[in-house]
Amino acid sequence: MAKILIVEDEIDVSFLLKIELEAEGYVVELAEDGNLAWELMSAYEYDVIILDWQVPGFSGIELCAKLRQSQKGAATPVLMLTGRGSIADKTCGLDTGADDYLTKPFDTREVAARVRALLRRFGGTGTNQIVCGDLVFDLKSKTFSIAGEAVKLLPKEQALIEFLMRNPNEVFSPEALLERVWHSDSQVAIGTVYTTMKTLRKKIAEIKTSCPIETVHGLGYKLVN
Repeated sequence: MAKILIVEDEIDVSFLLKIELEAEGYVVELAEDGNLAWELMSAYEYDVIILDWQVPGFSGIELCAKLRQSQKGAATPVLMLTGRGSIADKTCGLDTGADDYLTKPFDTREVAARVRALLRRFGGTGTNQIVCGDLVFDLKSKTFSIAGEAVKLLPKEQALIEFLMRNPNEVFSPEALLERVWHSDSQVAIGTVYTTMKTLRKKIAEIKTSCPIETVHGLGYKLVN
């Protein structure tokens, strides 16, 4: 499941965006000023960053520039939100490193659609499905199937398999999975990752003889595609 950071100092706007995006199943975190946003960007990885141009502390333009210069966020998709609608302002935002640009006022449903488009684009798929062998995760319906057979998963199991399918053949430690799939400020213990992984693999094994999620001893887990 995608993890999204919203950098917005208008509380009512960020609240409505959070509701809309959480309804889509995303993990959503908020920052009301540029300084806090930069701390979060530096410490954690996000799948999409929604960035308001005018926030206290570092501005949206400054944050976008700093993000692009950093190793951690160089390729993170950024959706810039602003009340500035001139061609010059849009050009400035895009030239600084934003991947998409939306002027206020906007409908939260359009923001959600833009986020879906960025995830498809940067997730390496132009469709609403992630496919790894005979594993299929439908991004629109949030359903998972193996060789056409539906597998009923709990929300965090869905989030975990989606993340692994977005990053096939890459090894992630339990700590990295906790950071990427759960809220950054979550009080969840590392044992929750092991438990969720165990139940997910068990459900896959009930249908597929050889579970594609492998344990890399001493390092973590990877989904073999």
